Amino acid sequence: MRISAALRGQLRRSEGRKTSPSAAILDRQSVKTTESPGLRGYDAGKKVKGRKRHLVVDTLGLPLRVAVQAADIQDRDGARQVLDRLQDDFPRLRVVWADEGYRGPKLGDGVKAQGTWQLDIVRRNPDAEGFEVLPKRWIVERTFAWLGRYRRLSKDYERRLDSSGTWIHIALSRCMLKRLSMA
Repeated sequence: MRISAALRGQLRRSEGRKTSPSAAILDRQSVKTTESPGLRGYDAGKKVKGRKRHLVVDTLGLPLRVAVQAADIQDRDGARQVLDRLQDDFPRLRVVWADEGYRGPKLGDGVKAQGTWQLDIVRRNPDAEGFEVLPKRWIVERTFAWLGRYRRLSKDYERRLDSSGTWIHIALSRCMLKRLSMA
């Protein structure tokens, strides 16, 4: 994680940004697990037996927090784990955007108690039909797409949750190194 944080800071500075972000985006991804033993669950909404990856990224799509959990954990409960200590590590943070799956007083009250930032739910236009690109939310979706380029992350092959999170950091560190070499 320290390598990932150092790369993120260097990349943010190369883009003319401050090291600590003022805004972030939160989302989760359900992934299947293999037959290897380990914690897993069933995400009834996505109809996936496996795990959930919660990511908090900055506005450049760079990772701030990663948490991996059994897929049967409610999104709002899983978000508490990934949002824990976010304000301590990123003091400039003022807003975290998330989708409607994180809406509710339970998470909102927990966020208010944690610090000075707010959770802002990005809502889909009720009149829209089909696919719609949502402002700010596409950034975290792009980060998930970057993870999809790594065969090791197409499914969750790991026994332990922390190993799974480490592979996510490794993949995203590689993406950041590539971006730095192009800058």
